[in-house]
Amino acid sequence: MPSVEQLREILDPATSVLLTVECQQGVVGPESALPELAEEARASGALANVARLVAAAHLAGVQVVHAVAERRPDGRGANRNARLFRAAERLPVQQLSGTTAVRVAAPIEVADEDFVVRRLHGLSPLAGTDVDPLLRNLGCRTVIVTGVSANVAIPNAVFDAVNLGYTAVVPADAIAGVPADYTPALVRHTLALVATVASTKDVLGAWKRPRRTG
Repeated sequence: MPSVEQLREILDPATSVLLTVECQQGVVGPESALPELAEEARASGALANVARLVAAAHLAGVQVVHAVAERRPDGRGANRNARLFRAAERLPVQQLSGTTAVRVAAPIEVADEDFVVRRLHGLSPLAGTDVDPLLRNLGCRTVIVTGVSANVAIPNAVFDAVNLGYTAVVPADAIAGVPADYTPALVRHTLALVATVASTKDVLGAWKRPRRTG
């Protein structure tokens, strides 16, 4: 684990971006297409921690980017080259463009200065989307990855961020996947090898300005 000073340097508000991944109503909301994942995101406190991080980012002047996965009603342009995509087509709740399913879910608040980046294909919020060029134009050096799922999109986001030259930070209690014991195993055996693993409390503390004495 990095020291407080190291984490504060890595998480400099001027060069950091908080990325929320698929924290949308149709994924983590009450009427989720994936109720087991939605339940885990809420029961584990991960969704609440994402909301805490977003609120703190707004106060600290850290840019927030919400990455949303959706598809056209006609399905044009969507992937069908993996079992996951074909299964998603048959789910009772569809992540269709323009519907409530693809709105960022409560209790996360979207501010006017936030970016909401939508993708119609693939597994990653970075590959083939506007996220990378936006990050570069913002002068970003550190990407804080939060949201769901630890099974697919989160590791994709972390690997892509590292491959693109960013420092990835993962607040381990602000991501979720299924089953519940999979997420800590992923963090310990995979993400910790390429990302700085922290907690929500650590990140919040890094964004607090130290008190002056004397």
